[in-house]
Parts: sequence; structure tokens; C-alpha cells
Amino acid sequence: MKYKTSVYSDEKNYNTYRSLSKIGRAFVLLIPIIFFIIIVYPFIWMFLASFKTTNEIFSNIWGLPGKWQFGNYIDAWKSGISKYFLNSVIVTVATCLLNLIISCMFAFALSAFEFKGKQIFYTIAISGLMFSPIVSLIPLYQEVQALHLYDSLLALILIYTAYQMPMSVMIIFSAFMSIDHAFMDAAKIDGCNSFKVLTAVFMPISKPIMLTSIVLTAFYAWNEFSFALTFIKTKIKMTIPIGLISFQGEMHTEWSVLLAGLVISAVPIIVFFIFAQKYFVAGLNAGGVKG
Repeated sequence: MKYKTSVYSDEKNYNTYRSLSKIGRAFVLLIPIIFFIIIVYPFIWMFLASFKTTNEIFSNIWGLPGKWQFGNYIDAWKSGISKYFLNSVIVTVATCLLNLIISCMFAFALSAFEFKGKQIFYTIAISGLMFSPIVSLIPLYQEVQALHLYDSLLALILIYTAYQMPMSVMIIFSAFMSIDHAFMDAAKIDGCNSFKVLTAVFMPISKPIMLTSIVLTAFYAWNEFSFALTFIKTKIKMTIPIGLISFQGEMHTEWSVLLAGLVISAVPIIVFFIFAQKYFVAGLNAGGVKG
């Protein structure tokens, strides 16, 4: 009798465990879904509102547009978004390329060669992660003025590159260290110099990691606000984040056109991440595994 009671109790506990397990799995799935809705819903609302008239935005806040106003995007593009968009593209692309080139060369030198002070150089390179960029705003302003780079896109490119290098060097160096040096030896036997080894061996093998660096750098360069506000004065040279501030002042009554401009500024980086997501995740996984 005790045996049967024990078996019944075990079965009951097992069924309870299975039931709780299903509830737990549902709860685990529910949390990211809720966060996804919280994050995505404002963008969906902004997207739908950008096709309404300004009066309709206030009279029909949550509904679909009565008549889709595609002309809002044309008005936004002609009102100045095109200039800001082009400036952001130039700054972002140049920053990503310059940061990738410098970081790869630095990481390759540290991983492929043995020399005194190697660890010191690496420590100095990644120490930038400890400092907030905004702390150096005043010294950078003085330096930019001294170099006559104020109110130029080059100033933003150099600053963004400098502040993204520590992260890029850290993840690329980790990837390069995991590459078997037998590949480098074989390339040198075939007559490749060090630069050729970097471009033909190390970089192709580390594509996911490098694309991860590009994605992180692009997000920063495209959305950065403080430095762009400080170092750019001429309206025609403004990037998207700063341009939208002045754009808001001009379009303070045309909320539909302003929202269309916001959508234009957000779509490129979202599309870029969607296409790069597979390599970005692969790069993160590769960076999390040693050996």
C-alpha cells in the first residue's frame, strides 16, 4: 500500500513538474515578446502616422490613415532630409572603413608578431572602453579648433573612429588569436608579405567578427548626437540626428512631414542590421568561444 502511494505521489509530482515546465517555457517566451512589442510599437505608430495629415494625427491617434499621404516623404526629402541623410552616409561609411582598417592592422600586429611591450600596447588600446566619450568633449573641442577641423565631417569621422577602435581591436584581436599560425606560415612560403597575409588569410577567415565590428560602429556613427551637435555648425553639413532638430524647428506645425523624416532616418540602419544579422550573430558567437 505504501508502495502504491509512493508511486502515485511520484506520478503526481512528475505531472506537476511537466505542467510547471510548460508554464515556465511559455513565460520565457512571453517576456521577449512583450519587450519586442514595447520596442517595435513606437516605430510602427511613427510609420503609420507619417502617412497621415497633421490634423489626422491628433484626431485619429491610434487608427490607420484615412488616406495614405505618400507626399509627406517627398516633402520631407525636399525640405532638407536628403542633405542630412547624405552626410550621415558619408560619415558612417568612412568611419566604418577607417576603423576596420586601423583595427585589423593593429590586431594583426599584436597577434602575428612577438615583441616587447606587446601586452602594454594592447592594454592601452582597449583602455578607451573605460572612459565615456562625453568626458573628453572640451579637450576635443580645443583640439579640433587647433587642427582647423571645426565644422567639418572629417572631425566627426576621426572622433568616431577613435572611440570605436577599442571595441573593434578587442574583438578582432580575439578572432585573430584563434587563427592557426600555420596558415600564415604557408602564405609566407608562397611569397606573401605581412600585408598580403592579413588581407588574404586573416581577414577572410574573420569576416563575421569584422562585420560585427562594422555593425557596432555603424550604429554609433549613424545615431551619435553630442559630438555632431558640438562640432558641426553649418546646416548643410549636419548629420541626421542634428538635422532633425533643426528640421523640427522648421516643421513645428507639420508633424506628419517630421515623422516621415524620422522614418527615413531610421529605416537604413534597420535594413542594414536585418541583412547583417546572420553574420553579426555568428560574430558574437565566435567572439564568445575561445580556442
